Amino acid sequence: MQSEPRPKKLLEQVRDAIRMKHYSYRTEQTYLQWIRRYILFHNKRHPNEMGVPEIEAFLTHLAVSEHVAASTQNQAFSALIFLYRHVLQMPLDERIDAIRAKRSRKLPTVLTPDEVRSVLQQMSGVHRLIVQLLYGSGLRLREAMQLRIKDLDFPQHQIVVRDTKGQESRITMLPTKLNHPLQEHLQDVKRLHQRDLDQGYGAVTLPFALARKYPNANRQWVWQFVFPASKRCKDPRSEAIVRFHLHESGLQKAVKLAVRQAGIQKRVGCHTFRHSFATHLLENGYDIRTIQELLGHKDVKTTMIYTHVLNRGGRGVRSPLDS
Repeated sequence: MQSEPRPKKLLEQVRDAIRMKHYSYRTEQTYLQWIRRYILFHNKRHPNEMGVPEIEAFLTHLAVSEHVAASTQNQAFSALIFLYRHVLQMPLDERIDAIRAKRSRKLPTVLTPDEVRSVLQQMSGVHRLIVQLLYGSGLRLREAMQLRIKDLDFPQHQIVVRDTKGQESRITMLPTKLNHPLQEHLQDVKRLHQRDLDQGYGAVTLPFALARKYPNANRQWVWQFVFPASKRCKDPRSEAIVRFHLHESGLQKAVKLAVRQAGIQKRVGCHTFRHSFATHLLENGYDIRTIQELLGHKDVKTTMIYTHVLNRGGRGVRSPLDS
């Protein structure tokens, strides 16, 4: 007699629900981590035995004892809301009154055009090309890494940025200055892809359920990553051998080194080039709504922070000492 299949554990159910909604692998890992921490915080009690008071206690602990940022606390809150709403089918009707972490009011770090050039002069190869895209197109780091061949439109001088933060696509400019370097880079990528195909590989991960709908699409040229990794690896979801895109950490280290070599005394990361893109467009007279669309901000209030950067310090006010 065939035994009954064992019921799935809670975290397996969470994983299935996340994949049903086509959330990214990174979101899947993040939500699972927060749900584990929530359960451990309450001495391994099952979440269906808990509710609003326990969620409030956990979120308050994060803010008061662990001093997490507001964005981190919101991330944990989103994971728990997902757990109760989509896995346990227990919508939380009561108001959740946890002590909230304080939001940072820091202005973004922005480089001058000369500082951007000095950093780029310290870089070479693929890393230099990616930073040029971050600054020249206003891309987030993950958006640049996840670009596929079909997303580059050279005749129209534009990039289609897909599956962005908020799961909405947008269009931004492809700098003319990068046409030739990018096309040369893609020739190397195409040779790498052909070598993979000759060895019986050549597949990449596809978004959502496209791999089932189009079984051979993952080996087609247009679906390949613009910045592929140097080595093939196992897809953590399908367990197929694929070539993923470059890991973000390599570029982050390269930027840190270039900033130090350029002698720039600012706290600069990859996202600084996106901030600089927006601020320099404002300085050049482009309107805030256009910049909002290029950045992919849902609310213009998010974009307005760059006007504060322009109006602070020596840029907006003349010192009385200089009068």
